[in-house]
Amino acid sequence: MDISKKHFIKESSFVTRCIKDETIIVPVKGEVGDLDSIYTLDEVGSLVWKLIDGQTSVSQIIDAICSEYDTVPEEAEKDVIELLGSLEEAGLIHPSVNKQGS
Repeated sequence: MDISKKHFIKESSFVTRCIKDETIIVPVKGEVGDLDSIYTLDEVGSLVWKLIDGQTSVSQIIDAICSEYDTVPEEAEKDVIELLGSLEEAGLIHPSVNKQGS
């Protein structure tokens, strides 16, 4: 399947805080923050994070990055897919099964 048509949703077992243009993600295990597994997203990563809602496709996220920042679609696609892969591997997001084509 073409990843650009996929939709992702966030897991619920973490807390986030936005500080300036960065997002800090702390996984919660047993009602306690796992301070050994803190994730920090820069400004671009924070925008991607905001757009992970189960409704916005990967291609729409890439389009938003291209609109917001001075980058070419190929570079944005590579970076977004890499970030989504890392977030999925870390257990912070997973593919949505509610959208057609997901």
